[in-house]
Formats: sequence, structure tokens, C-alpha cells
Amino acid sequence: MHLKSAALWLLLNQAQVSCANPLQLEKRALATSDPFYPSPWMDPEAIGWEEAYQKAKDFVSQLTLLEKVNLTTGTGWETEQCVGNVGAIPRLGLRSLCMHDSPVGVRGADYSSVFPSGQTTAATWSRSLFYKRGFAMGEEAKGKGVNVLLGPVAGPLGRAPAAGRNWEGFSPDPVLTGAGVAESSKGIQDAGVVACVKHFIGNEQEHFRVAGEAKDYGFSISESLSSNIDDKTMHELYLWPFADAVRAGVGSVMCSYQQINNSYGCQNSKLMNNLLKNELGFQGFVMSDWQAQHTGAASAAAGLDMSMPGDTAFNTGRSYWGANLTAAVLNGTVPEWRVDDMAMRIMAAIFKVGQPVKQDPINFSFWSQAAFGPVHWRAKQGYQQINGHVDVRGNHGTLIREVAAKGTVLLKNSNGILPLRNPKFVVAVGEDAGPNPLGPNSCGDRGCNAGTLALGWGSGTANFPYLVTPDAALQARAIRDGTRYESILSNYATSQIQSLVSQDNVTAIVFVNSDSGESYINVEGNMGDRNNLTLWKNGDDLIKTVAARCSNTIVVIHSPGPVIVTDWYTNPNITAIIWAGFPGQESGNSIVDILYGDSSPGRSPFSWGATRESYGVDVMYKPNNGQDAPQQDFSEGNFIDYRYFDKANSSLIYEFGYGLSYTTFDYGNLKVQKENVSTYQATSGVTAAAPTFGNMSRNPGSYLLPNDFQPVYLYVYSYLNSTDLKAASTDRDFGKTAAEFLPHGANDGSGQPLLRSAGKHSPGGNAQLYENMYTITADITNTGRIAGDEIPQLYVSLGGPTDPRIVLRGFDRLHIEPGKTVQFKASLTRRDLSNWDPAIQDWVVSSYPKTVYVGRSSRKLELSAKLT
Repeated sequence: MHLKSAALWLLLNQAQVSCANPLQLEKRALATSDPFYPSPWMDPEAIGWEEAYQKAKDFVSQLTLLEKVNLTTGTGWETEQCVGNVGAIPRLGLRSLCMHDSPVGVRGADYSSVFPSGQTTAATWSRSLFYKRGFAMGEEAKGKGVNVLLGPVAGPLGRAPAAGRNWEGFSPDPVLTGAGVAESSKGIQDAGVVACVKHFIGNEQEHFRVAGEAKDYGFSISESLSSNIDDKTMHELYLWPFADAVRAGVGSVMCSYQQINNSYGCQNSKLMNNLLKNELGFQGFVMSDWQAQHTGAASAAAGLDMSMPGDTAFNTGRSYWGANLTAAVLNGTVPEWRVDDMAMRIMAAIFKVGQPVKQDPINFSFWSQAAFGPVHWRAKQGYQQINGHVDVRGNHGTLIREVAAKGTVLLKNSNGILPLRNPKFVVAVGEDAGPNPLGPNSCGDRGCNAGTLALGWGSGTANFPYLVTPDAALQARAIRDGTRYESILSNYATSQIQSLVSQDNVTAIVFVNSDSGESYINVEGNMGDRNNLTLWKNGDDLIKTVAARCSNTIVVIHSPGPVIVTDWYTNPNITAIIWAGFPGQESGNSIVDILYGDSSPGRSPFSWGATRESYGVDVMYKPNNGQDAPQQDFSEGNFIDYRYFDKANSSLIYEFGYGLSYTTFDYGNLKVQKENVSTYQATSGVTAAAPTFGNMSRNPGSYLLPNDFQPVYLYVYSYLNSTDLKAASTDRDFGKTAAEFLPHGANDGSGQPLLRSAGKHSPGGNAQLYENMYTITADITNTGRIAGDEIPQLYVSLGGPTDPRIVLRGFDRLHIEPGKTVQFKASLTRRDLSNWDPAIQDWVVSSYPKTVYVGRSSRKLELSAKLT
């Protein structure tokens, strides 16, 4: 969401919408994005949005054009208390709405929590924990005065294992990620805060996401990277979790920085108008990532509803919208119904989560933790109390500890060495076990790797209220148990480490890590994306050093995804390997819970390949299109992560869904019940015409800055500075008709045909896609001596020659007492059994034979049955 200032290389309203630059076509045949206009308007009968629509209509009908533009345009970077605010409507009592990070907590605030990463949460495979984590984050955001929480994350999905922000999302599998974003969104919004699922779409690496940022790193490119994705892959992989979020009622979607098929995400009509608002029936609002907007009227026509943070580049005071949008509506370039729809979508999302017009004040400032200071930080104006130091944490530490523990994965456990049972002498080794000497928040947005690693870096972070280190937690447990305990919190004290771990009765626990984050911060030469998949700070050698001297060596890995373990994982002296992800503030306590068996571990949400090359795809580290936009072809289609490993028939170290337990389970009694479902009917019909709300003056004099008004420095306003609209606009094309630079149909407010795949009043797509076609059950029996959690997984073979061998379609986390049997139950919907047909533009259940599998991982599928 955050980026460094970049040059203003496109003038306002220059219409680069859903098409490739012709000059580039002379050099290379580029992927293109089909135009789709007009931008769909809200459906008053959309399921789950009816009441919110009516409240929004009542409110928006009272607004002037200036007030509507205020709702859509950010006030500018550092101009209000949050990372993004829109203008207030004081006449009706609405304060400036606050858009704020992050998907793990309230970024930059004090007295708030740091939750486990999305990826670590996914490793719990627990929908209830997905929801509880979301609800707790929503509670904390609401307590700080946040209106829209910028999360959860469905993009990046995780195409390349080295991609910097994979840890913010959930999993490279769309079903697991879909469950993560849907349940998280429900939780956040049930707590009274609008969730913003991001980044829409194909934002699968940090390198070259922003041309200006790339230039700061010495790459001379004129435009951002283009993620080139075909229609089938888009639907079956990358769009899938966004559909789940829309069906769950998410209120906001953030469009991404990079281009998709050579059209920028925040002005790509194919994505926003066609896929999101028409096909998926999304009723909320689309906001830009921070400075991801490149045009004015063109982005409005393409479906953008809110500009963040409002200025064209940080601290310029200039905006593509603001006064330019006011002028564009007055001269007819942007139709009145479009700006009405923007305001409707924003306010409907606000009302949907139960927020009132008159809101509690924002009680923190992202820019300072001082109690008093300027509310308009950049301008140093409006001195007042900006921080109430409100403690919003509640008892969330307990939940954080539970999620982090249950999201820890036990990869190896030789001879049942774990859980630990009153060990005689425990030794912790490695910098990753201890604290950052300068404190857990000493590096801005966690932009360093010092001490234990509990979070990656970037805008997806938050300030630790405390950080329990593994060293502190292990020592506390040792004192409680009467165990001898020592630690060496260095990766390089080789002789001291060798001497200590060579003693008798030692259980040595080696803590190692690998880090990644967002590309506006460079950590040890890693520009967001990891340079490699190896451990940082000599971690591999540290493991080998300890294992060479100690026959009971346990390895704990904190990382944003897989690391290469090939050289040492089979060493017989390495008795256990644990992946602990990015666990958040309760890091040490959660790992102790797993080491001592006080909690059941999770399952890996990604695959562990033997080599970097074994994944088949990677980050693009060097531009491949001269000085023009780098072209990243997603030519692998659906085949990422376990789907690729299956297709290549290559071996894995640890497969997707893999993880060990402290007890044993048997699977049996698989049953398939075919349900009676109606014949699929393609959606048809036409929408109502675009509505407008209220009366709008056409007199430019009504929109001038009042004479007695003192503007805040660099603040973005919707006021005009002249009654001459052309003079008031900073757009070089102002005065041209919309037809001269906007695609055909962009301003057509007449009723529009519904897509055959769209839902009629049904967010998420055609409602019949979600009808249950089969109910699958299986019995899971705990055959061990202790209670434990099992995570049965349901996979389907769609049977086609170009289909993956299997795809995940269901899962659960079941707690089972010893000797007891619990039934696993899952549904297979029509969508689960369908492929996207690009020719007819709809989902189709093919005639190929289909098989259902139930097992404990993607390669341990004990049960199977044919589907009739």
C-alpha cells in the first residue's frame, strides 16, 4: 500500500484504459485487456446489502456534488491522522473516514496487538480461528477509530515462493485463501469495521510493481510490470478467493499497483467493471492502492470509487480527482450517476457494518505517538490531542497465542522426541531465539532482521506492545519444570556453541529464519522479494554445527514461506523440524506450547521443494522489455505450488497440507451422497438504468472555495478555484468531450445486460454455482493415547487432460479424544466441480470422470470415490 514518491508521468485524465501502448506493440506483441463499460452501479436488491443501500440512498440524496467528491477523494498523504482519509461532511456530522493498515494489527499505533500473519493463520486450517482473528482485529481497529481496515490479503496468492508479501496472504491455494479472506472479512465487519480485501489482482511480486520505486533501485523502466494472465487462469486461480470475499459481503476491494495485461489495475475496466462489479456482483467500493491511480476521468469510468491517499504523489497537494473530478462532472466528462454510485458504494459499506453517520473520533495518529501535536501532520497545522493512548487489546493475547501455536507445523519428529517431557538440559541457540537489542519496534515498519523474527516488513505490519521471545518463554518453562537451561543468542559464536551443545543430556533447539516484505524497504539487499530461499545469517551452517555435536537437535524456522532444507533435513541428529511462520507478539509462548505438547500443530499451507527451481516459477529480478513495462507471463496457468509439483511428477520434501501430529489417526467409511440440484441456468436480463440522487447545481460559481475559508497546506479539496472550468482543471485534455478520449459506452447510464455468469442480486456470481451437488463424509478415529487435532482435506480430480491432478476443495480442523471417532463432512458445490469456459464466458461441469479424495495431505489421500 505504501510506496515512495514517483514522478507524475501521466497528466490528469490521460486515458490509458484497458489497452496496450501502441508504441510497445512495435517492440513486442503484448497481452491486452479488453475494455468493459460502463461501470456497473449498485443493485438495490443485492442480498445482504438491501438495508445498507437504502440508508446510503437516504444519505447520499442529501449531498452536494462537493460533498460527494469529498467522499471519493483522499485528503493527501500526512494530511490527517490515518494513512488515508477522505474529506469530511461536517454539515451532516460525518467526520473524515479513516482508511488504515494493516492485516496484522493497527499499524503505527500504540496499545494495540500484533496478530500472526495470514500465512501462519492459514496453517491452522481452522475457519473458526480465521473468523476469531478477524473479529479481534476489527475490534481493535474500531477502538482506535478506524473505519476501513486494509486487509485481509488475497493477492499475492503466492505464485512464486520468494515473493515478498506472501506472508500477508494465506496460501497459494485459492480455496484455502478463499476461506481465509471470507472468514476474516466476516469477522472484521461483524466487529463494526469495513474490511478491504487486497490487492486486486495478479500482484505476485514486489520487483517492478511501481516504475518510480524501481528507478530508486537503479532499474530504468518507464512503466510498472504487467502480470499477463489468461482468462481461464484468472477465474480458476486468482479471482477465486476474491469471489469468496464478495460472497461473504466484503465492503471494499483495493486495486493493485502493477498492470494486468498491460492496463494498470486501478484503471482496468476488464477487472473492475467486468469481473468484479458485474460478474461477481460486488456492491462495495474499489479504492486505489496508495498512488496506484494514474488517471482521473478514465479511472472513474473504469470502476475506481475512491482515490488513496488522494494526491498524485506524496505531499504534492495535486490530485487526479478532488477539484478535477468536480469539474469533470460539471462539464459532463464524468456522468452524475457515476459519482453518485461512488458515494453510494462507500456509504453503503459504512452502513452495512453498522457504523453511524456521527462517529467516535479517531484517537491515534499514524505520524506520531505523542499525545498532542498537529492533526494535519505535514502542514503542522491544527495543534490538538492526536493520541488518546487507548488500549484496545482486551484479552487478544490469548487468541494470538492459540492461533500462532495451532499454525505451527511439525515437519519432522524422529522417534517421538516431541513433545518434550521434563528434559534434563535445554539449550537454545541462534539470534532468532532472542530479542532485538534495540527493541522490537526499533526498525520502521519492521524493516530489519534482528533478534527473533515474528513478522515481515512493510505496510502490513504493526507495533509490538510486547514480544515474547523463544528464549524468554523457554527459560520460564525450564524454571517451572526444574530443567537446566542455557542459551547462546548468536549465529556466529561457533566455538562457544560447539562447547555447550557437546555436553551430556542436551536437547538443543536451533532457531533460524528467513525474512521478506514490501519493496519500499530494502533489508540486507532484499528488495521486498527474497533473493533466495535459503536461511539468513548463516542459518544452514548453524544447524549443521549444532547437529554435528548434538544427537538431539531440534530446528525451529521462522520464515515467510518455504526454505530449502535439502542439505540437512535427513540428518539423523536432527530429530525434529518445526515451521513457526510469523507468529506475532506471543511468538515464544506459542512455540513452547508446541514443543511441550500443550497445543496441537497445524499443516503446511504451501509446498516445500528440494530446490528453488523445483517450483517451476520465480520472481522476475531483471526487466525483460527494455525500458518499457516488464512483461511477466503467467504461462504456467493454474499450475503453481502443489499443482505444479504434481504435473511435473517431481518429489517434494514436504507436500502441501503436510504436518505431523502427537497422536495417530485412521481414516475410513468414505460416503458420497449426491444431492438434488436444479439444472444450471445462465443469468439473463437487464439492469435498471443508473440512478442519480439529489439535485446538482450546474453553476460553477456554487463550487468555488469560500472567501473566508483557510485551506490547509497540501490538503486536497473538491473546491474549484475558478468559474472557468478549463482554467480550474489541471487536465490538459479538459474541454474535450468524453467521446474524444473515453471508450465507447463509458458514460452510458441505460440499463445494461447481465453477464450469464453473474448473480442476479447474488454477490459472488451466479447463485447456482454455490449449490451443493455432493455431500462427502468420512470417519476419523484417534487411535493414539492423547487427544489431538486432525485436519482432513478434501481434494477433487476434475478429470480433464489439462486439469491439475487434484485440487483442494474442502477441509476442517477436528479435535478428537483418544479412541473416539468424529465425522468429517464437506460439500462439493457446482463451482467446485466446474471449469471456466472462455468461449461461453461461464462455468461448466465437464463430462470427464471425476474422483473425490479425502486424506491428511495433498499426497496422503487414504480414501477415494468416483463421482457419478
